[in-house]
Amino acid sequence: MKKILLVLAASAFVMSCKNLAENEFEITGTVDPSMNGKMLFLEKPDPTIGFKAVDTAKVENGKFEFKGTAKEPEVYFIGIQDDPSPAKKLQFILEEGSIELEMDKDSAVKSKRSGTYNNDMFSKYLENTKKIDKEDKDFREKNRDVYMAAYQKQDQAAMDKLNDEYKKIKEKREKIDNDFIKENPKAYINIFLIGQKASAKAQEPIPTAREEAKAIVNGLHPDLKKTEKGKELIKAFSDTPAAPAMPTEQAAAPGKSNAEVGSTAPAFSANTPAGKSLSLKEAMGKVTIIDFWASWCKPCRMENPNVVALYNEYHSKGLNIIGVSLDKEATSWKKAIADDKLTWNHVSNLKFWDEPIAKQYGVESIPATFILDANGKIVAKDLRGAELKAKVAELLK
Repeated sequence: MKKILLVLAASAFVMSCKNLAENEFEITGTVDPSMNGKMLFLEKPDPTIGFKAVDTAKVENGKFEFKGTAKEPEVYFIGIQDDPSPAKKLQFILEEGSIELEMDKDSAVKSKRSGTYNNDMFSKYLENTKKIDKEDKDFREKNRDVYMAAYQKQDQAAMDKLNDEYKKIKEKREKIDNDFIKENPKAYINIFLIGQKASAKAQEPIPTAREEAKAIVNGLHPDLKKTEKGKELIKAFSDTPAAPAMPTEQAAAPGKSNAEVGSTAPAFSANTPAGKSLSLKEAMGKVTIIDFWASWCKPCRMENPNVVALYNEYHSKGLNIIGVSLDKEATSWKKAIADDKLTWNHVSNLKFWDEPIAKQYGVESIPATFILDANGKIVAKDLRGAELKAKVAELLK
């Protein structure tokens, strides 16, 4: 804590020396001199195209600089000319004051940010989670093939054992997040941490899930509730429908939509992660699975290895999948696709439970799946595991 206070005090001193005006920011950054002459882009997340450049700076003598105004904290990125990879983009909090960035040209993970309160807090959080993130990544990489083999053999005991082990890692991460929120209530990134906690709670199959999720969001510090992202989070949960039950074949009420077994799947189109429009018709195969999911949905993420194994086995024989995400943040959506190795087509309007395709299909809980034959007719809904595999194999005969 003393170290943090010293950093904050030093930041305040630097800001006063530079005599920045109210709402003014100055970003001073360093990067490897091999980047000299390259253009860097100050980028804002955009739900349609992913990232939108709002300013540019040229690297000179291994240094770069941005100046401007910021009414309130927001998440921004520094992108590199001719390199659109999200893994290379340096994420930080754009806010009033003198922001110092040390950019690693090869990996955003190794980059550093400091100089203002929220960037110091962001760095602290990343340091706190570094060890558990590695443990999470190592576990998934080590056990991915083991899990897929167990899935193909329908060895439920082996799958349950791996799921229980992974659950313990997730619980460690949850404790780190909870401790950080409690110790640093004004940190801007708490909006996202609390949003994730509330979204997960809203998915639990208990009658009080919605109210408990709203209570989590209402625990946001008053200063954060005043920000645009804070207001969006509060609105999202005040508008959220009652917490859905865990999905079953009867999850959607009869007559609620025209997406019923025996009917033709309703047509739709939406943007891909790359910002290009993709229609259901364009994504169709001999057999097509429409998979409704989200990065914040724990049951969805736990089911993803099974879907990956199924896709890898049957895609060459005619199986296609189109994922429809109920995410709100493009960054979280894209990261989950990459982390879970979901190599099929994906679309989303990034409208959370207001996702128009979900409403069109009467989806009230996720994960939810619709299985289509070659003619686009819905032949089954919400199958899992061996039942889903058997249906796909039957349709591809």
